[in-house]
Amino acid sequence: MNQHDWMAEQFEAHRQRLRTVAYRMLGSQSEADDAVQETWLRLSRADTSGVENLGGWLTTVVGRVCLDMLRSRKSRREHPLDTTVIEPAADPEHEAVMADSIGLALLVVLETLSPAERVAFVLHDMFGMPFEDIAPIVGRSEVATRQLASRARRRVQGADVATESSLERRREIVDTFLAASRGGDFGALLELLDPEVVLKADAAAVQIGADERIHGAHEVARTFAGRARVAQPALVEGSPGLLWASAGRPKIAFAFTIADDKIVAIELIGDPRRLEQVEPT
Repeated sequence: MNQHDWMAEQFEAHRQRLRTVAYRMLGSQSEADDAVQETWLRLSRADTSGVENLGGWLTTVVGRVCLDMLRSRKSRREHPLDTTVIEPAADPEHEAVMADSIGLALLVVLETLSPAERVAFVLHDMFGMPFEDIAPIVGRSEVATRQLASRARRRVQGADVATESSLERRREIVDTFLAASRGGDFGALLELLDPEVVLKADAAAVQIGADERIHGAHEVARTFAGRARVAQPALVEGSPGLLWASAGRPKIAFAFTIADDKIVAIELIGDPRRLEQVEPT
């Protein structure tokens, strides 16, 4: 086996983990694939003869690639770092399990973080990477990197507990959103949407024409104004949402994440297995 084939074989052994890391950081499957491809290109051009831990080396590279991609997003700016030193989490293993279980809600919170906060939190709390290894990726000291992860962790911990609206209030908000969408009331849609709202679509929804990711209240409101005329109220995974059906067959469900009476995320679900669980109301 020549050197190139050996390198490709080694990379394939780590590809899935790298894709998982990239997706957690970027929140986009297509961008995660781009990040993994760029990591392969960097590996193919690098001299790794002195690398003892190839998995760690690749994780570092994909982390840097993702950080660059996050910083390139025009809508995201890094915030000044707090000067107060914050102690790390008392139980990092518990925090990692908690963070990994949040799913869409976690991705929504991550969208509000600066690129460096996001990278530090994902690599440490979700993948157990030491701060001393993360610090060179984000270009900070080890202490400052701990601060980045701690600040991100506080937001993640508080997101689902402190701001979750009641079931009845969430239903009212979704009904108001549907009426505003049908009526093309752009102003009313903006009132309902958080300024940093994220619209995300799964792979099945993208295949039938949905955008994979839209960020920001104006862009999301523009997407829905005058639309959703045939959508109907539904329970989507136990929470108030909407369902669009064609010829009597469910096509796309709309799952809403609501915090402080604002819609902070909308997920478009086209996966037939998940659509089977949607209940029209």
